[in-house]
Amino acid sequence: MDIKQLIKTFKEEDFYNSVNLHIHSNYSDGIEDFDSLVEQAKKLGMKYISITDHNSVLGYKNSKYKFDSILIPGVEFDCFFRGSPLHILGLGIDFNNAQINKLCSKEKNDFIRLFQSRHPKKVIEAIHDAKGVAILAHPCCSFVINLKDYIGQLKKLGLDGVEIYYPYERLRGFVKFSSREYPKKITKELCLLETGGSDEHSKLIKD
Repeated sequence: MDIKQLIKTFKEEDFYNSVNLHIHSNYSDGIEDFDSLVEQAKKLGMKYISITDHNSVLGYKNSKYKFDSILIPGVEFDCFFRGSPLHILGLGIDFNNAQINKLCSKEKNDFIRLFQSRHPKKVIEAIHDAKGVAILAHPCCSFVINLKDYIGQLKKLGLDGVEIYYPYERLRGFVKFSSREYPKKITKELCLLETGGSDEHSKLIKD
């Protein structure tokens, strides 16, 4: 089953219980070890996770779990489009793909990542070249007035889906420019994939 077909099998409740497709390890700005996150997910009985470090796939290259069935290889790229920063997730990618690695940061502490000039078209093309799907992360945080037009323009560039289910309450829980239901409505209208994840930067198993 390819990544698109797999995502289509997930239901809303899966994203709140057994599927988390947006997690960060200490290979970018998370605090937990990559392999520890995999082990925690297994203990929780999760079916699928994706560790989507910012502009890095080093976690997958160095992990003893790199080919584990629980892992959907992923990455989160910082982009800039039509005057607004945005994040695009690449899910189901080949983490050894040359185009993906070309876009990745060379250093872990990439303090200028918000000002990177990655264009979403290049990012989406690289994700597709790596056999993955391109997903707009946390759309409610997009600094845009017309979100429907914005997502529509990204679809023309090849965007495959939108992160709809993200039950976290940090900054993005209250700094938002649309309701959580609106991106879901747009996603259905544009026939895009629906995904979800917690954008976790710490432990999956809380103390």
